[in-house]
Amino acid sequence: MTKKTPHYTVEFKAEAVKKIADNGGNVSQTARELKIPMQTLANWQNKANQGKLKGTQQYDPELIALIEENKRLKRQLKVAEEERDILKKATAYFAKVSK
Repeated sequence: MTKKTPHYTVEFKAEAVKKIADNGGNVSQTARELKIPMQTLANWQNKANQGKLKGTQQYDPELIALIEENKRLKRQLKVAEEERDILKKATAYFAKVSK
C-alpha cells in the first residue's frame, strides 16, 4: 500500500514560514502546532531564506531564472567537455596509427 504525501498550497507554506517568526524562530513548536513534519517546515524556511519559496517576501523570480539558466549552462558545458575529451582521444589514436 502506497503512502500519499500531502500537497501543501503556496499560501500555506508562506503562512507557516511567517508563523515560525511569530513563535520566536522555534521550528519544532510551529511544526507541532501545524501538525506537519518538522523537517518539512525547516526545508520551507531554508527555501524562504534563499529566496526560492513562492509567496514569501524574499521570493525572487529573477533568482530562480538565473539558477535555472546556470543549471542549463552547466549541462551544456559538461557535454562540450565530454566532446572535447573524445576528440582529444581520437586525435591521439589517429596520430599513433598514421606513424
